Amino acid sequence: MTLLLDTSVVIASLDADEPHHAVCDRLLSTGGHRLFVHALAETFSILTGSRIGRRLGPDTAAELIASAVLPFVELVHLTGREMMMALTEAPRRGARGGAVYDWLHLVAARKAGVDALVTIDRRDFMALTRPGDPAVRTP
Repeated sequence: MTLLLDTSVVIASLDADEPHHAVCDRLLSTGGHRLFVHALAETFSILTGSRIGRRLGPDTAAELIASAVLPFVELVHLTGREMMMALTEAPRRGARGGAVYDWLHLVAARKAGVDALVTIDRRDFMALTRPGDPAVRTP
């Protein structure tokens, strides 16, 4: 089964204090799954300046992503044209404000042809899905 991992899964994998750490770490370290390239920036942002107490230095965060995430995933990119098509469709999916980032993860999952998008924040994604989209699962 091919999966696209959401940023929430990556963060839980990297933080031993996260409630879903063990299952997310196993999932990520299994390898072979997909990750929307934007999740790298989201992960960096959360690790270096999150309001929930994570405050790694930027060099440490970049090294952690390079060593503990990148070797285990295949990155999915959206072209400029694909991004604009997704943004044009966003209002019909109810994606505005910060929800657009979840929407773009779902678009990347569709592009990658994965069986499921895995996220700790399943409810956020369920509001955006339609028949034919990849399943949305929790780890």
